Amino acid sequence: MKAYPYMHKHPTSGQTTMSDGMDLRDWFAGLAMQGVISNLEEIFTPEEFNGLSEMFYQMADAMIKARNNRKEVPHE
Repeated sequence: MKAYPYMHKHPTSGQTTMSDGMDLRDWFAGLAMQGVISNLEEIFTPEEFNGLSEMFYQMADAMIKARNNRKEVPHE
């Protein structure tokens, strides 16, 4: 699943192409990382960052699972 698809117009040829954007999983992981890091007052070692990185992707996976399991709500 992708986040932020967009159309791109080449500056010289004028050809328009569509980009899928970044993976929604990567977007969610980045948001989780920002939230956690913004509240940290401690400096972590590289080994600790590896563990945190895994945790952020687990959070992203949980968000995608919840998103896929939700019932569709009709737009008004």
